Amino acid sequence: MKTGIKQGPIAFMRGLTFPGGQQPVIEGENVYLRYPRIADFAGWARLRAMSRQFLTPWEPVWADDELTRGAFRRRLKRYHKETRLDSAYVFFVLRKSDHALLGGCTLSNVRRGVTQGCTLGYWIGAPYARQGHMSDALKVLLPFVFRTLGLHRVEAACLTANDASKALLARAGFRQEGLARRYLLINGVWSDHLLFALLADEAQLG
Repeated sequence: MKTGIKQGPIAFMRGLTFPGGQQPVIEGENVYLRYPRIADFAGWARLRAMSRQFLTPWEPVWADDELTRGAFRRRLKRYHKETRLDSAYVFFVLRKSDHALLGGCTLSNVRRGVTQGCTLGYWIGAPYARQGHMSDALKVLLPFVFRTLGLHRVEAACLTANDASKALLARAGFRQEGLARRYLLINGVWSDHLLFALLADEAQLG
């Protein structure tokens, strides 16, 4: 299986795009990850709309204009700024066979200095849930975290009742480290979360 990051004339470094405006594409066996772009709006809005009931229990309350083009454009602007600042990296997950948008992964709260860590978040559209797509995505995202960004630790949190997310993190090699009480405001409620982490020297990167 060929995985990894497609490199341009020089290696991708901390949010800078390749010469010529190309952006990193992380390829797995069945999926690939790339930065969101404005041309993704229609497919993204459609997938999020059809998945709303499925996603609502696990996400913050959606804004009134959540699925509008203007909100999506502002979202992209924020993503680009965060990447330039080396503070967050956002990827869409697409299926290689037909380029269908499946979901997304976010590496947020990147900390350098003595920490060298980030926080992992992810979502999957309802039609594609529990089919192994996010496991495939994490399998190729983790080398980006540890090799390309050079981080030491990636953290993740999930609601205590989210068995699918707990199983996903376990398959990816994360270890449960504790419980954070009323940690995040999810669906309008301050909710307890289980805390997980994976260290660079524990990761199975292939």
